[in-house]
Amino acid sequence: MNLIELSRYTRKDTQKIALIEDVLSETRVLKSMSFDMVSEKCCDMDEPYLEERLKTCPKCGKKYLKDENFCFDCLVSLNDIKQIDIKSLDVKHDFTVRKTNTYNSFDYIFTTDNLIKINDFDFERKNFSKIIKNIKSTALQSIDTAIKENDIDLEELSALEKVLLFAKAFVDVEYKSYGQELGYYSFNTIYIDDRQLDALQITTLLHELTHFLVKEILTQILCSLLDASKTRELESIITFILSYSKQNCLIDEYAAHTVEGRFTLFGYQDYSSFLSIEKEIDMSKDEIEMLKTIGNTFAHIIKTIVESFINANMLTEIKSQFRNDILDSPNYSQLSQENCTILNYEGFFQAVQFILTEGFAYASENLEKIIQINEMWDK
Repeated sequence: MNLIELSRYTRKDTQKIALIEDVLSETRVLKSMSFDMVSEKCCDMDEPYLEERLKTCPKCGKKYLKDENFCFDCLVSLNDIKQIDIKSLDVKHDFTVRKTNTYNSFDYIFTTDNLIKINDFDFERKNFSKIIKNIKSTALQSIDTAIKENDIDLEELSALEKVLLFAKAFVDVEYKSYGQELGYYSFNTIYIDDRQLDALQITTLLHELTHFLVKEILTQILCSLLDASKTRELESIITFILSYSKQNCLIDEYAAHTVEGRFTLFGYQDYSSFLSIEKEIDMSKDEIEMLKTIGNTFAHIIKTIVESFINANMLTEIKSQFRNDILDSPNYSQLSQENCTILNYEGFFQAVQFILTEGFAYASENLEKIIQINEMWDK
């Protein structure tokens, strides 16, 4: 595939352009103000609605302070609000895909017929819409079940706890206490350093969750093409495809940075992991930009999943958390890394077809590595 030829399928990412223009405009307005003053203004902890509320009316749902015992509007006694530890909460998530074929052996996966099916790419927009809808609805159902079973009051959760609950609807989340990384994703688990500021944990969760969603989207497309139920073997192949080439790594990493950036105050992005991959790719500037466009298109799709839970009000909470936690002044030089172009569906499907066709063929030639990946899921 000639990457440059995909440019005819592109359009401007107007949402991102408008967001950047708003940020730069706001920066000019606030230029004479100190960042501490802005933080103070946005996070007034004397506001009465931010006071701790530990009881609720079982009828109207109104919140009360812990020393109140009765709702005079409903004439009923108040209930204590449960204090739920979201960190230790186990949220069930199961993105099952059931199709005609079930492949539990690589011998039955890596066949000429399956390679032809991937190359033919009999896949339409309605198939893709169904995949995204199912991923979104499955996660929201997991969240709804967790809320009901544990009597969780979302209003009582911090911004970090809400994002953590959302992330757990997709993947397991474990905590690490060593290494310099804020977090990483591996085999449907996010590992995060909870010693970091809440704001950084939030963006790390969203960044690593994007890696899962890129993998999940490609896995479900592969299942559709092969008319196959999702198995660890198919997930292992996609995991290999996303990691064996620097080009695919860059697409995956740029998507993660872009989704993270949607929920981060501009001026606090860190593209170091993306830039380290970019340095290792011997491609023209235009080709790199097209890889970023593919990553930006993945991000554009994934943001629709994330925004089904993180609405405008919650986004404001996350921004306030940043202003509370981050003391450094914003640095807008990283805006130069933003790609403001996305592919239409035809161009995006062509890019995915190339990724899967080339990756599937290469995976079949590296069976030993695929088997190693498959064995690591339960470790």
